[in-house]
Amino acid sequence: MSIMSLFAIVIASLLALGTSELEHACAAEPPSHPAQEAPELTLSLRDAIEAALDQNPKVRLFKERIEAARGVERTQLGALLPNLAGSVNYYNMNFFLGKIGGSPVATPAFDIFDARSNFTQSLFSWSLIQRWRASREGFRVAEFESEATKRDTTATVALLYTDALRGQATVKVRQANVELYRQLLKLTQDRQAGGKATGLDTARAEGLLEHERQRLLGAEMERERAKLNLIRGLGISFEVRLILVDDLHQDQEPVPEHPQALAEARAHRVELQAQLQRMKLASLTLSSVASERLPSLAAQGDLGLIGNTAPESITTYNVGLVLSVPIFDGGQREGRIRESRSQMRQEEIRLNDVTAQITLEVRDALVTLGSTWDQILVAKQGLRAALKEMELARERFTLLAASNIELTNAQASLGRAQDNWLDALYKYNAAGVNLARAVGRLDTL
Repeated sequence: MSIMSLFAIVIASLLALGTSELEHACAAEPPSHPAQEAPELTLSLRDAIEAALDQNPKVRLFKERIEAARGVERTQLGALLPNLAGSVNYYNMNFFLGKIGGSPVATPAFDIFDARSNFTQSLFSWSLIQRWRASREGFRVAEFESEATKRDTTATVALLYTDALRGQATVKVRQANVELYRQLLKLTQDRQAGGKATGLDTARAEGLLEHERQRLLGAEMERERAKLNLIRGLGISFEVRLILVDDLHQDQEPVPEHPQALAEARAHRVELQAQLQRMKLASLTLSSVASERLPSLAAQGDLGLIGNTAPESITTYNVGLVLSVPIFDGGQREGRIRESRSQMRQEEIRLNDVTAQITLEVRDALVTLGSTWDQILVAKQGLRAALKEMELARERFTLLAASNIELTNAQASLGRAQDNWLDALYKYNAAGVNLARAVGRLDTL
């Protein structure tokens, strides 16, 4: 393979992040790791997000919290509905009647059979009504928190996937560079054999090759670590081998204006909606506690059969109304009211904090996205300049117009330009994920 072909490969790998040319360039490179028996899992970004929403432990945990909140709501509703209970009793009894003539006297033993059902029904209790309404708001809060967790998980997995793509792209570039440096070392060795280069030139080229091989090993390690972090974020077994099918994109995304992005965030960020629901929950909780000062009215009664034996039983019943009027409980109620009122004020403070945090995230994401796009443009120009410098240095070295010092300097410049390009590309992709999360539109990923 010629030097010019290798330059074309490096350009293609950095500017398009393609795979076919790089794989061809690295065909002679032995695999870094032996083939494993672990099953392969091919993942696009969408596949990774869908898998995380099914398997991620945090998402599953908040689904269970929704079920717990549904149970609380059902419990509070049950306090407003009729409550029925039944009992069956059978006694063998006698009674002490006192003393007659100085001797204790008791009735003869007899049997009592009693089968009875009891019921209670709250007719009016504003406190119970408000508790039930509060439990409904608590259920909605749990739903919003679950949705917020899903979106946070989506953003986290998207960033982990992007990091894994960066590791994958870095390995491809390092592999192409190793092959390029190997060819340049061969050229230097041929020149030394022809008396046109010194041993120092060859040693310098060997050092650069080994340095790049070391960087390749480091890139492979970081790639595998990034994949392990992605597997952990997905919540799946580590006994799989991930194959990522997407690439880091480098198309310019439209950057919305601040007012538009903030309005979109206020409309779609579930964290804000969840905090509004928490405020409503705190208000209803305060109302339910304060309503304990009010009288409450309930109906009570029972219906049953009583007699010496079941066949001899007769029907008996009683029905009544119970009016409860709170008078004094030692100040416990007032303490709970103060606690609930403080909780409501805390939720108001949290609302201001959540709003400020969302505004910060939106503005930061907009600034970062615009800056990283500028960094991509600068890095692309720097990469082209470094490749041009590399080509000119190679030509001068081939024509005996310069020593390989110029060539090694050009190689170092190319390495820096590659790192700048990959870093800018990763930051730009990550900034796109962060902006989508900031405005609450992760579905656009």
